[in-house]
Amino acid sequence: METPPSSAESRRTVLLFASLRDRAGSPSIEVSLPEGSSVADLRRAITAAAPHLAEGLASSRIAIDQEFREDSDTVSGDGEIAVIPPVSGG
Repeated sequence: METPPSSAESRRTVLLFASLRDRAGSPSIEVSLPEGSSVADLRRAITAAAPHLAEGLASSRIAIDQEFREDSDTVSGDGEIAVIPPVSGG
């Protein structure tokens, strides 16, 4: 049974795209994220919740409210979180 987040944490839905979506077998995953977490903390939370995504996550970009963010940026509010792996093709 999953432990509910504390009052200083929130459950966040993380949208997955392309190869990450395929690996997860789902368009999204849920993670618990403490208040004031950075994008780097978010990456660690995703890896903890879905270790099979770790390899692709390392080269992926994180977008919050449709804007790419750096690992040092803070994840704030309840905006949309998306993980977008590199894509290739023509």
